[in-house]
Amino acid sequence: MSMSIKISLVIALISITTSLISLSSAIPGTATYYSSYTPSACNGSIPGGTFIAAAGDELWDGGKNCRKILEVACTGSLYPFPHPCKIGKSVYVIIVDRFPNCVGTIDLSKEAFASIADPVFEGVITIEYQPI
Repeated sequence: MSMSIKISLVIALISITTSLISLSSAIPGTATYYSSYTPSACNGSIPGGTFIAAAGDELWDGGKNCRKILEVACTGSLYPFPHPCKIGKSVYVIIVDRFPNCVGTIDLSKEAFASIADPVFEGVITIEYQPI
């Protein structure tokens, strides 16, 4: 076996192992989106940017996750519409607010939602997320 094939195999195995590790640590949930960003529970009336999120009660955890960064990826649809996910895309968001009684795990800014899913077809998506 040539050296370049061995190197390619090692790189492929590392890539597969890395993706399996990251998939196994991801937490399933659902996401919605919103477009009014201030005031927020973490920042008051100071804008927090556009790639932000409001956490549902469980994720909010009494404010312990305020200003935490999450990596979020779309995994599917809750409705029989065309698949809304932008495959292979994920987005990093900062939790800046609480969304009490949220139907989802997390309420993404419209910009963050649109970077991983098509908001025209879908208002609620299934996701996987992990703290960074």
